[in-house]
Amino acid sequence: MRGSRLSRRTLLGGALAAPLIFRPATGRATEPVDVELVLAVDVSRSVDQEEQELQFKGYAAAFRDPKLIGGIAGGPLGQIAVTLFTWSDWHIQEHLVPWMLIDGAAGAHRVADAIDAAPRRTWLYTSISGAMDYAAGLFGRGYEGTRKVVDISGDGVNNSGRPVAEARADALARGIVLNGLAVLDRTPQPWSAGLPPLDDYYRTEVIGGPGAFLMVAEGFDAFETAVKRKIIREIALLPPFGPPPGPLVERAYA
Repeated sequence: MRGSRLSRRTLLGGALAAPLIFRPATGRATEPVDVELVLAVDVSRSVDQEEQELQFKGYAAAFRDPKLIGGIAGGPLGQIAVTLFTWSDWHIQEHLVPWMLIDGAAGAHRVADAIDAAPRRTWLYTSISGAMDYAAGLFGRGYEGTRKVVDISGDGVNNSGRPVAEARADALARGIVLNGLAVLDRTPQPWSAGLPPLDDYYRTEVIGGPGAFLMVAEGFDAFETAVKRKIIREIALLPPFGPPPGPLVERAYA
């Protein structure tokens, strides 16, 4: 008996000492929330410094918006959990804002402040599949949402990592809803020649799951408007398997 207890303690201690990569330690209590929302922000080389700043300021402004805060309060539980990471190459994702609870204005402002304080870094390629895989591993860390949603914002198609279709299928199989925010470049780059229109690409290849939708920002100047509208819609209560309210694709202008 004594040897059995020592063995169990040794094994348990080893498990707790290991880094928590995808989920909290066994037995950890979870906080129920209306939505677990992962914000995945593109920082590939096609997003210049000014455009990256517009993205971060757009997300921060969204969480200071009284309409968004009111939308959260109107949910069945009146609270959501949010986290944010940036992504580029298949192996480059930076988890900049840890999971944070929003149950009122103070919580929303804390998230906004954390986004403002996050470092800005730019990398090279665009791996939407890598972003999907990384985002899927962030759920289950202290919160249990009625819905699990990933909000992927970007201005290019997948050009690094495994096929998007594979990563998308894996995420959907785990009950994750994939929403998109496609930022259209008003001055297309030479390397975009021959590629499908970004809004069509996001609509057919990226978004998926019950109630999934795409927000299209007509240039980075429209990003803040698009983000506010998008997150308000993401926290709205949707029927688990019903059709999305309104159009599948919405557009925002500066």
